[in-house]
Amino acid sequence: MRDDLDVWEKRLDAVGHAIPYFVLVLPTVVYLATGTDPWRTEAVNVGIAAVTGLWMLWWFTLHPGWRSRTGLMAVFFVGVLVAYAVLGLRDPIFGFFSFAGYVYAIEVLPGRWKFAGVVVNGVLAATSLHGGFPPAEFGAIVIYLVIVVVIVTIASTFTMLGHITTEQSRRRKEMVADMAAMMEENAGLHAQLLIQAREAGVLDERQRLAREIHDTLAQGFTGIITQLQADEDPPRHVETALRLARENLAEARRSVHALRPPALVDANLPDALAEVAAGWTDQTGVAASINTTGAARALHPEVEVTLLRAAQEALSNVAKHARASRVGLTLSYMEDVVTLDVRDDGTGFDPEARTDGFGLVGMRQRVSRLAGALVVESEPGGGTAVSASVPAIPAEVTR
Repeated sequence: MRDDLDVWEKRLDAVGHAIPYFVLVLPTVVYLATGTDPWRTEAVNVGIAAVTGLWMLWWFTLHPGWRSRTGLMAVFFVGVLVAYAVLGLRDPIFGFFSFAGYVYAIEVLPGRWKFAGVVVNGVLAATSLHGGFPPAEFGAIVIYLVIVVVIVTIASTFTMLGHITTEQSRRRKEMVADMAAMMEENAGLHAQLLIQAREAGVLDERQRLAREIHDTLAQGFTGIITQLQADEDPPRHVETALRLARENLAEARRSVHALRPPALVDANLPDALAEVAAGWTDQTGVAASINTTGAARALHPEVEVTLLRAAQEALSNVAKHARASRVGLTLSYMEDVVTLDVRDDGTGFDPEARTDGFGLVGMRQRVSRLAGALVVESEPGGGTAVSASVPAIPAEVTR
């Protein structure tokens, strides 16, 4: 129903904009058909009509953007009135052109100026219909004034009705727009409720995983540590295993309590990455360097945890698959984004090939939760580059 009304309004606008040309061309054709004036007079009148048509075409039809500029439209409307006055006084047949004045007054003049334009146009129409200004005789003046009053009254009445109708249409559109905004807001509230419900489900799943970690991984690491500590003078690899077991036990316990990773408890992200890289080098014997660019600053815990986990997973993949001799980590702080790049000179792989591993999938999921992006570049024999970019959310911002 609303679309049908819009279609009809557009059609009426098109008809309204065509009326001025119609009421200019029609009397011009009739004027030429009657042929009562000398050809020179006819040529002048037709020339004035042609100039008037070009005036309307240039100022109104070809430049619709000018219709909202009050000053330009005032000049345009005065030009229309002058043309009408000249044509109407030269021959009464051009009195039909008065309809153009009414159309343009309503279309381009603001507020009360609409009625002023209609009144002036009505006086010109009455003068043209009367055949010019009356002679200085009482009866002729009275007849002329009666014609003026009747035409101006009728024109003003229809202008008022048109103005009221236009205002009602405008208010109806505003009401429909307000209703649409309310519906959009309600849709937003509905979406927010869905997000809250999803977050509640995520929280339940996290609690379930916390119980699983507590009942399996944490207790398992505790048993491993107990067995490894039984040897009073263990060899180096047993000491390494004992250290790893203790660290992973701490990780499991902190995961249960939803705390930050141990490396981030008392250190910032660059230092935490340096600690992770150093521990990984001690474990694997592969050199790992870390470089920081940009001004390091405290970020939201989820951002720092995501990047730290990405570094740990990338290093774990290097240790398992790459057979690399060097690994480089670069942490780049930019205005809106922070990026972690992990590059190795290992065997590489085909990123398009399907694998059963969860490492890259897990990294991608972590980064995606922060509206970030994970890019993996590699080829067989050409090493691997993993780049994780996430928004640089300040530490004081809570989600």
